[in-house]
Amino acid sequence: MKTNPDFQKWHHVADASETSIVFPDGCRDVLVISENGRPDRVVLTEFDFHPRSVTLRPGTQISGYRLRPGAMVDQRALSANTNSADGTEDMIGNALVAPDELDYAILSLTFPGSTVLSVSRSLGVSARTLQRRFRDQDLPPPDFWRLLGRARLAAAQLASAAPLAEVACDGGYSDQAHMTREFLRWFHMTPTQIRRNAGLLEQLGQPALGNWTGEQISIR
Repeated sequence: MKTNPDFQKWHHVADASETSIVFPDGCRDVLVISENGRPDRVVLTEFDFHPRSVTLRPGTQISGYRLRPGAMVDQRALSANTNSADGTEDMIGNALVAPDELDYAILSLTFPGSTVLSVSRSLGVSARTLQRRFRDQDLPPPDFWRLLGRARLAAAQLASAAPLAEVACDGGYSDQAHMTREFLRWFHMTPTQIRRNAGLLEQLGQPALGNWTGEQISIR
């Protein structure tokens, strides 16, 4: 995966028919989808609130551009590019939309112990005003970023040998059962199931909410 401050470029080829699970990560992706016998398509994904399955035909190629958490691409620019994969990367660079204030708020909401109230106060606004600003930008509410960020940070710690109770405590959960409920909400799996699956640990560790390029966040 190639890095950029605003997006992560990736590529995937389906040699055979396959079905994959996409987990919530706080990011939208611009996808250039090439299928045999069909014109290229450029698609902007939505924010995911729960895992979803994606089935690909044999020979499908996807060039993806994962936008940094909370960032969007101007829909008019995307619409003008929907019939051609040419220039997609330049289009993203020119049409990226990510208000600085909300960029800061999203990052702050992933810090351990943060609350919507504490982040809104650091911006000099009320919690209600902060919620409205997210809504005005068609973004999920502040608690989405806080709770998903916490779950992703805890998931990243599962690659260590730390006991689950310790991971839960360090991640700001009231206890291990609380963490398990949140994992079931976001990932439809328990911490134990994820810990035992190296592929899932790697997938959940891809740069996104809580560990975007250049972010230095730890639950410790």
